[in-house]
Amino acid sequence: MRPASLFLALLLSFAAVQTQAQSLATNSSTPLSTRVVAYDLAAKIDTDKKSLDATETLTYKNLTGQPLLIFPFHLYLNAFRPQSTFTSETHFQGGIRDSEADNDYPKEKLGSIVITHIDADGQGDLTPWMSFTAPDDGNQQDHTVMEVKLAHAILPGESITFHMTFHDQFPLSVARNGYKRDFLMGGQWYPKVGVFWHGAWNCHQYHATTEFFSDFGTFNVKLTLPRRYTVGATGVPTGEQTNPGDTKTLSFYAEDVGDFAWAASPHFVVTDGTYLSSMGPVKIHVLALAAHPGAGKRYLDIIHSSLAKFDQFYGPYPYKIVTVIDPEPDSEMGGMEYPTLFTGDTTVWDPTHITEITAEHEFGHQYWYGMVATNEFEDAWLDEGVNSYTENKVMDAIYNRHTSGLDQRWANLGETDLQRTQYLSNPDSDPVVRHAWQFRNSGSYGAITYGKTATLMNTLEGIIGEDTLREALHVYFMRYRFTHPTTEDLLNTIEEVAIKRGRATGQLVTIPNPPATAATPYIQYFQNYWVSTTYKAPPAHPVIINSSLRPFFNQAIYGTQMLDYSVSEPTSDPVEWWKPEPGAGKTQYRDTVTIRRRGEFTLSVTLEVVFEDGTKSREIWDGLDRWHTYTYIRSSRIVSVEIDPQHTVMLDRNLFNNSYTTKADPIPARKLANLYTSALQLLEQMLTWVV
Repeated sequence: MRPASLFLALLLSFAAVQTQAQSLATNSSTPLSTRVVAYDLAAKIDTDKKSLDATETLTYKNLTGQPLLIFPFHLYLNAFRPQSTFTSETHFQGGIRDSEADNDYPKEKLGSIVITHIDADGQGDLTPWMSFTAPDDGNQQDHTVMEVKLAHAILPGESITFHMTFHDQFPLSVARNGYKRDFLMGGQWYPKVGVFWHGAWNCHQYHATTEFFSDFGTFNVKLTLPRRYTVGATGVPTGEQTNPGDTKTLSFYAEDVGDFAWAASPHFVVTDGTYLSSMGPVKIHVLALAAHPGAGKRYLDIIHSSLAKFDQFYGPYPYKIVTVIDPEPDSEMGGMEYPTLFTGDTTVWDPTHITEITAEHEFGHQYWYGMVATNEFEDAWLDEGVNSYTENKVMDAIYNRHTSGLDQRWANLGETDLQRTQYLSNPDSDPVVRHAWQFRNSGSYGAITYGKTATLMNTLEGIIGEDTLREALHVYFMRYRFTHPTTEDLLNTIEEVAIKRGRATGQLVTIPNPPATAATPYIQYFQNYWVSTTYKAPPAHPVIINSSLRPFFNQAIYGTQMLDYSVSEPTSDPVEWWKPEPGAGKTQYRDTVTIRRRGEFTLSVTLEVVFEDGTKSREIWDGLDRWHTYTYIRSSRIVSVEIDPQHTVMLDRNLFNNSYTTKADPIPARKLANLYTSALQLLEQMLTWVV
């Protein structure tokens, strides 16, 4: 073949590959996101030294509308040092992912990422122009954010291609990362560019309670490691090459994702399945440890069911694969999400649904972290919290509301109660919307971000209806997937859907002449109301005015008020108390019951009063005052009273003071006595064996 013909053939072949690549990893024939970044990574992994050496080519498209002269990069592995902000916060305030930060810092816990060289096309060698920065706390020893200054700015619409070489040293199992025995987790392992968001670079340090935020794009990744290892990674596998020296090179491709992670172990056992989603087939790829022989099928079953429920409730999963990693026991790498891949959590013996709960929760992150992609540093509740709520709904739909957490003959527990218990552990230190690293401590972060969000959304169901809230989350997901929405975007969507369905009051209006610049903060006096919002020109949905849900949002999401209602002991006295009672059914009683608001959170609640003759009376109290007394003149005494008889106000801090009955029920006491007796007998038998 002549050189010209050869060149033309190669060009056509390359074009065909590029066309194919547009739909290689998703069930969509067109890109699903605005692809800002394109990563090309090649890493050689040393499984003995727990390290890797890699090259990175990053092409960044400037869609910011302004020139860019400085680029920030996340270097997350540098958090695993005693000098880092992450370790300091963990030591003094605790952490969701604890590290060894006592009086010393073990050598094996040290992790690092070192960029040995960086240049850019048309910019020359940029290595001398790298510097560490600490935008959140000024800790110059932190080293989890690096900035590089260009020789000249990249103009709007232009692209820049960086070339880097870097070295990773993985720590012994700290915070989603590192190694445990011969298991290796490659999370946050490469230099990752920040996000230009709301007119500025958003590139926070790695904190003890923060997760991640990144732009969408494509990833071409090659991993070289010993042949005996099995690897699970983000995206779809695209090739395997056998190398001299007992190594192999695996290739992966992902698109419309914001990150890339991988896990490797010589002890993985593969369990595969397929789910046919509304967009096309999805491969469920489970890599479970041989030490957990029953885990593979459990993961496969729960992810198959979760795919079906998410597709039904919120929207389709568009990727062609989801990979489940069973991490090494006693590590800090369980229960973590990455695009199209997550780690589970299981044990040899598990009588609960913890394996399923963890798998479903991490799969749910594919939606709220992966596709909706909110800023987890600043709006953690939009991912972890919303995901905890949808975990409730999906697990309840699969395993029943009262047994979705624990389903045994001797005890049962629902997911909703599990989340509420977490909320009650630290209910009022911080508002839901606080930046993740600014919470009082890790306990408050967990209780509020996860537990309170799930609980307040379960309470919101009682106000607008479960179907309405489900539709609102469906609209929110479909509207904002592959973008970076904020708190107000979710709240406005809930209000919009609730108003349209008649489950809330308010006005849906469109303000004329919106600003031409996308995402411009904007305030306008309109129809005698001040409206403050963030527009995307033209407005994609109505502006909400005078929503009846705002008082609830202001308290539950933006505030720290506690919700606690109680009832007093009811009274039933003869109206004509100075006369002898004429007999049953003839005496008129003055029945009273007082309801009280003990907390600062005001919410309309229902009170149900039951009388001896079987009749009931329901009252709705607005809760604006501290107390209110209801009085009835009847020929029947009060038997019981209960606040929230339908049990929808899950935010109520103390449910024990919500009801009162004049007749004791002996069944609970008998059950507790039987459980105590059984436990005592078991203990005596065990002591007999020991002695």
